[in-house]
Amino acid sequence: MPKIEIMPSILAADMGNLEAAVRQCEQAGADQIHLDIMDGVFVPNISMGPAVVEMVNRATELPLDVHLMLIRPQEHIEAFAKAGSDAIMIHIEADCNVEDTLQKIRDLGCKAGITVNPPTPIDSIFPALESGLVDEVLIMSVNPGFGGQRYIADAEEKVAEVRRRYPDLLISIDGGIDLETVTPAAAHGANLFVSGTSLFKAPDMKEAITSMRSAAEAAFNSAI
Repeated sequence: MPKIEIMPSILAADMGNLEAAVRQCEQAGADQIHLDIMDGVFVPNISMGPAVVEMVNRATELPLDVHLMLIRPQEHIEAFAKAGSDAIMIHIEADCNVEDTLQKIRDLGCKAGITVNPPTPIDSIFPALESGLVDEVLIMSVNPGFGGQRYIADAEEKVAEVRRRYPDLLISIDGGIDLETVTPAAAHGANLFVSGTSLFKAPDMKEAITSMRSAAEAAFNSAI
């Protein structure tokens, strides 16, 4: 069965001390680092580009899970792959040929992922999953663009539907994930958990990651 992993989102970190924040995640026992890339068009915010991914890659040996909230991700895949991305997520709602873009991600040596926003029906991603080009599904449990939003519980049914159809697939969930929400998300079948505000504001990030992982493992395993 898929392994439970916790991925701090550095969107919630002190960007003025990026290296320290990344090393904090590593020392706290994070499994991967999640990076939210926003273009100000696909979502109403601008965050970071390939140079930041490259800086994070230099600061850690942890895998980098890169979430492209870009209207035309196909134009930027190569730059993010060269910057050190290990996995690259694109949106089903983006203006691109999804299967061609997923294939390009894989051709550049990265895992390929497809992301779905809260208003978008989950069946919109099934053709991409049937193509065999998807390594990870990222289900948004907030409307993308800004950190610190309230968890949308309707995302859990999307997680459950994907897990029923694809029991061995990596399924990540992003948005409002904390020690409370990680339990139902895992019980519905998520195994990768992106958490920003909750982890970076915790008094002890290591304790927070350990507790989150334990809660997710218990819920995931009890639901099998």
